[in-house]
Amino acid sequence: MRRTQRYPVKGANSLWHIYKTVPFLKVMKNFIVIQTARYTPFLNVKNGLYRRFLKMKVGEETSFALMVMVDIMFPEKISVGRNSVVGYNTTILAHEYLINEYRLGDVEIGDEVLIGANTTILPGVKIGSRAVVSAGTLVHKDVPAGSFVGGNPMQLIYTKEQMEQRMSSEKEKKDGV
Repeated sequence: MRRTQRYPVKGANSLWHIYKTVPFLKVMKNFIVIQTARYTPFLNVKNGLYRRFLKMKVGEETSFALMVMVDIMFPEKISVGRNSVVGYNTTILAHEYLINEYRLGDVEIGDEVLIGANTTILPGVKIGSRAVVSAGTLVHKDVPAGSFVGGNPMQLIYTKEQMEQRMSSEKEKKDGV
C-alpha cells in the first residue's frame, strides 16, 4: 500500500486547483532547475541543483542519468540514498492529480539501489537499499531491500535471499569452484 495523503476537491478536476496547492513561481523555478539537470552531463552539478534548489535529499555518489524527470511540484518529498543509480528517462512522482482529489506522498529510495531506464515511480513508495528495479517498471508499491523487481504491473522477481544465492553461485562459477 502506498503512503499518500488525500486532498479532496470540489468542482473541476484536481489539476484545475493546481495553483491553490503549489505556488506558480515554485513550479516555474522547479521547471527551470529540473530541465537544466535533465540535460547536464555533470553528476556533481546535477546533484547540487537537486539539493540546493529543489531541497531533495540526494546521497553522496548517487547518479541520475540523462533525462530523469523528478516531480516538478513537490521534489522536496523525494529522497535518494548513497551510491544509487537512477536510469535514463525515469520519472519520480510525489503527487498525483485525479478527478475528485489529489494525493501527495514521500518517495524514499535507499542506498545502492539500481533503477533501470524508463521506470516510473509513483508517490508514497519506498524502495529498500540494494534493490534492483528492472527497466520499464511501474513502481506502484514498496520494493523490499535487496530484491529484484520488474514489469508493469511490478512483480517480485527475486527476493533478497534469492539474489544473494544467485550472486554467490555466479561468483563460484567465475572463480572455477
